[in-house]
Amino acid sequence: MTSLKSEIAQKRPFASKEEEALLNILRTADCLQREFQRRSREWGVTSTQYNVLRILRGSHPDGLTCTALGDRMITAEPDITRLLKRLSGMGLVRQKRDTADRRVVRTFISAKGLHLLEQMDPVIDRTPREMLSHLKPEQIDQLIILTEAARKVCGDTASPSCDGNHTGVSCDGKEKMADTVTA
Repeated sequence: MTSLKSEIAQKRPFASKEEEALLNILRTADCLQREFQRRSREWGVTSTQYNVLRILRGSHPDGLTCTALGDRMITAEPDITRLLKRLSGMGLVRQKRDTADRRVVRTFISAKGLHLLEQMDPVIDRTPREMLSHLKPEQIDQLIILTEAARKVCGDTASPSCDGNHTGVSCDGKEKMADTVTA
């Protein structure tokens, strides 16, 4: 097994064990993310787009607001509005204003999005097992415990940007008020 220090050709020692651990987590997350991205590329979607589609499938047929969607994502997306616009342009999602509160926009997975996930499911479902099959079950259990414990320091993560200055709708689904100056 190669150490991080040799992988990144670092000559000096790490400043602390915590720094070495953190950099190992970041390097590993990037490695696994790139591999997952490689596998989802065949269908023309990024891993983030795939995550959104899975979340929307789980909320089907009710759909979700931008805030609810952002809260459920694995990785924070700084501009969910733009991401949803791309998915809508691909025909994978549709958006609709709430009839009870016109300020709220709900996003729904489309039939095309559901069909795409059905195609992807067999490959994507086996991906985690293939990527981590070299670990023993007890190591996987320990990995889960350790990563969950490490994340506790993160507390509440910042809400993603549902506005991105594209729709005039804030993360809570309410229209943003323009700053006005009265004379």
